Amino acid sequence: MTFPQRRLRRLRRTPALRRLVAETTLTVDDLVAPLFVREGITEPQPIESLPGVVQHSQDSLFDELDELVRLGVPAVILFGIPLKKDPEGSEAWNPEGVVQVALRRVKERYGDQLVVMADLCVDEYTSHGHCGIVDDSGSVDNDATLELYRRAAVAQARAGADVVAPSGMMDGQVAAIRDALDAEGFVDTPILAYAAKYASSFYGPFRDAVDVTIADGGDRKGYQQDFRNRREAAAEIDLDLAEGADMIMVKPALSYLDVIADAQATVDVPIAAYHVSGEYAMLKAAAANGWIDGDLAAMEILTSIKRAGADFILTYLAREVAARLSE
Repeated sequence: MTFPQRRLRRLRRTPALRRLVAETTLTVDDLVAPLFVREGITEPQPIESLPGVVQHSQDSLFDELDELVRLGVPAVILFGIPLKKDPEGSEAWNPEGVVQVALRRVKERYGDQLVVMADLCVDEYTSHGHCGIVDDSGSVDNDATLELYRRAAVAQARAGADVVAPSGMMDGQVAAIRDALDAEGFVDTPILAYAAKYASSFYGPFRDAVDVTIADGGDRKGYQQDFRNRREAAAEIDLDLAEGADMIMVKPALSYLDVIADAQATVDVPIAAYHVSGEYAMLKAAAANGWIDGDLAAMEILTSIKRAGADFILTYLAREVAARLSE
């Protein structure tokens, strides 16, 4: 007797058959590499909680980018670590700030060969570690912060950013940034909105990478999303699209595959997902202890994110996965 299920198993019989009928295929075109550039260093600095990831100098950044371009990775996103921080995070819009300098140099070298995104927030630049201006009560002043984002967006666009990516989760940030860019003639600079960004426990290694500690033991739960909520993400995404976002992001990725799938079913713009630092660090720790096959697990994780509906994935695995895909 032949069971009806047998036809499914027949199509799993050989690697070539499995490849032929695969519903989801991860390619190098799906990858965006997050990169950190630190002011005032001459050699790359390892990040202990992110094995294989470093804070780059302006020059070592080119070594990384040369390899990513050689492997065919289409895009990167830059994060900056300045020498000095202040309550407003003014280095975020300083024309000679660390990210603006990097943007100019990278675009001069690679032109349109590489999509260069700039994370648009001020937490890496503020002395208190929050994503905006903190008022006398210790809360982030949403409306006052929007002016900082306008300045940062224009500075990044002037420096050559192909895409600006606001990540602060301030109400009205997309509309404010769009208005500022348009007013300065950057009408063709797209906005990738961190639309569904959760107050996640998986950001710890990233904060090590950008030297951020939130003052007085604070957190961002007042302006980032509650991890227990799903419908709220759809509302945040709709608001950002109404304000003019060209693309939207779900962050983190692996713990929020349902949110990615919901977005894929309802929106008509490209969807990004950020496979964040804690998700990467857990994978690397388990692999280092021999508990899992790290290479296979990496491919499975990223494919699951794409299968859920992401059009592209920001991941610290970008270079190693791109190298594996090119073999």
